[in-house]
Amino acid sequence: MKKIGMLVDLVESAFRRPVTEIYPLERRPTVEQFRGLLHWNPEGCTGCGLCVKDCPAEAIDFITIDKAAKRFVFRYYADRCTFCGQCAYNCRFNCITLDNEEWELADVDRDGYLITYGRPEDVEQLELAERTEPVSAAG
Repeated sequence: MKKIGMLVDLVESAFRRPVTEIYPLERRPTVEQFRGLLHWNPEGCTGCGLCVKDCPAEAIDFITIDKAAKRFVFRYYADRCTFCGQCAYNCRFNCITLDNEEWELADVDRDGYLITYGRPEDVEQLELAERTEPVSAAG
């Protein structure tokens, strides 16, 4: 009896369209509420730091270069992020958005998950300061 059922399934599947999709070539549009990669817009940012305080995954570092001149560097660790959207929800000035089109975040190296936003000169100044800091020995 089971062999007849298998034969019926085999004949039916031979004439039916496949259910699978050809993913990289054919993409479905993502829904608008989908939360993908985080983007930071420095234009309206005041440096309040609510995004850092409310991030449950500690995926955001906010470095203030000069608060009066509104010079900030925003570091986002995509490998830590849970894509909860708490940072975007609590940003009073709508400086943080989670892109619904940019969600394919696979990478071979962990360095690809660190995204730094800010003016190029501010980012360069911060990286230079981090390289020249003395490393303290633990113990």
